[in-house]
Amino acid sequence: MENYTALYLAGVLALGIFAQWLAWRLKLPAIVLLLAFGFNLGVMFGPPEEYLGSQALLPIVSLAVGVILFEGGLSLRFHELRESGGVVLRLVTVGLLVTWAGATLAAYWIMGFTWPMATLLGALLTVSGPTVIMPLLRQVRPTGRVASLIKWEGIVNDPIGAVLAALVFEVVAHGVHNDVASESLVLLGRTALVGLGIGAVSAWLIVQMLRHYWLPDFLQIPVVLAMVVTVFAVSNYLQHESGLVTVTALGVLLANQRAVAVKHLIEFKENLRTLLISVLFILLSSRVQIGWDELGNIGWSGLLFVALLILVIRPIAAFISTVGSDLTFGERVLLGWIHPRGIVAAAVASLFAINLGGTELAADGDRLVIITFLVIVGTVTVYGLTLGPLAKHFGLAQQDPQGVLFASASPLVREMAKSLQAEGFAVMLVDTNPQHISAARMAGLPVCYASIGSEFVREEVEMGDIGRLVAMTPNDEINSLAATEFAEHFGSANVYQLAAPPTTERHERVPSHRRGRTLFREDATPTMLAERFARGQVIKKTTLSDDFTYEDFRSRYGQDALILFTVPEKGKLTISVAGRKLEQKPGKKIIALVDKEISTGESGVLD
Repeated sequence: MENYTALYLAGVLALGIFAQWLAWRLKLPAIVLLLAFGFNLGVMFGPPEEYLGSQALLPIVSLAVGVILFEGGLSLRFHELRESGGVVLRLVTVGLLVTWAGATLAAYWIMGFTWPMATLLGALLTVSGPTVIMPLLRQVRPTGRVASLIKWEGIVNDPIGAVLAALVFEVVAHGVHNDVASESLVLLGRTALVGLGIGAVSAWLIVQMLRHYWLPDFLQIPVVLAMVVTVFAVSNYLQHESGLVTVTALGVLLANQRAVAVKHLIEFKENLRTLLISVLFILLSSRVQIGWDELGNIGWSGLLFVALLILVIRPIAAFISTVGSDLTFGERVLLGWIHPRGIVAAAVASLFAINLGGTELAADGDRLVIITFLVIVGTVTVYGLTLGPLAKHFGLAQQDPQGVLFASASPLVREMAKSLQAEGFAVMLVDTNPQHISAARMAGLPVCYASIGSEFVREEVEMGDIGRLVAMTPNDEINSLAATEFAEHFGSANVYQLAAPPTTERHERVPSHRRGRTLFREDATPTMLAERFARGQVIKKTTLSDDFTYEDFRSRYGQDALILFTVPEKGKLTISVAGRKLEQKPGKKIIALVDKEISTGESGVLD
């Protein structure tokens, strides 16, 4: 088997990335496919220990989980807690305790675990984590404060739940005695002290290294990654499971300091997280050799257990945690309908099973792993398939937002935005010109007086209905900056900017890989559009039909008519880009910039 180790690892990586791509194409939760691929890989080729060795697998998984939690911590900003910090606190304390109690009772009465093992399983199932929360949020894109609540709870309760499970495991493995309560408190205090202390010192050290330029640019990311892995391992060495607290605290502290920029760290960690999640879920699920006998032993009781976690325990925990808050009914329902389990639960359950091997609790340890993976599959599948429609029902998300963020509020942009708003599409105009902002506000358009590249726009402007950026300022560098900044939020396929003025390659101001997609036509520069609008061209809508085809449109308005947008069907918007041929289909509405004299002619197809 040693000769196949490299081939096995390459296959796992390829399979994981293929699962991510397939999930994107099918609009399914990626973790569902990762688990399915992993289970089948284990059945076909055996557990990963046969290729990687039993001693190396779990430490590698543990370090990777630490990196993922650090990346999750980097996404938490304190300003998100202004309105709902109290709810987050109750969710990770009261809500966690309610979940623990409910899962423990269900494990005892339904699954037939002993009280010690039921208590351990209940503690383990309090965790959620960024491995499952962040992909779901990216898929559903809930709006407003509920997104912050879900993200904060999912990331913060991961180390809390893991530490709780570790404390319970110590009691289960070594028995109950008179001093168990005091020892647990001491362990909890040491874990918090070591984790928070090392996390704070590490964050301060990283800030100093970046602030004083002790590191060259090409070493900043490698050094930070090495520090994350090192402090995670050192923390766990000093105090078991404190590493999760350390890396989470490190990420949160770095994300909220203002001394140095850490955006480049965040971007790298997001890419690394996708790779790690893809590999980890396949490796851990391939360890679970679930046969028909095991499934038969779990039977309907396992499905009932998962159903109780989703339908009863989580809604109760969320309801109790939000009593007295100003959350709407829809926000409380959505919060009660998301608590998927992820890689931390899988990794910790596998670690417990290994440590219980060879003892009288070995059989229960194996069952614990199987139930944990059943919960992971069940919760991820149910939440992944239903959270989006539920959020959309309550008006808290749009899975495919069609709205447009305009970088500019110039007169032409205002007319374009009004035409889209009239069709029912959300718009937002961002500009630093007070006169433009005032005129847009008078026209009834949503506006933001800020620079499009500012952190304020990305963090404070509500963009739940916005899915595209259209950068139309007169400055090509600002347009490119906006496209680069928002590509990570909307995706590079949904950021657009006006064409740059003609130039030679030697004098090119912005390289092509830092630009958005070219709007309208290759010659559609800010100067060209301004000249057209100044000489009286107007925006008109035309609906194609069998009697008025695209050829008729061109015959009427000429080849010089500039198509801006098309509405292929109700609720859908297509932005015109250079080099893309327009689909000539009856029923499609064209929004174009045309000569005023022609547009005032009689035609039954003009809006």
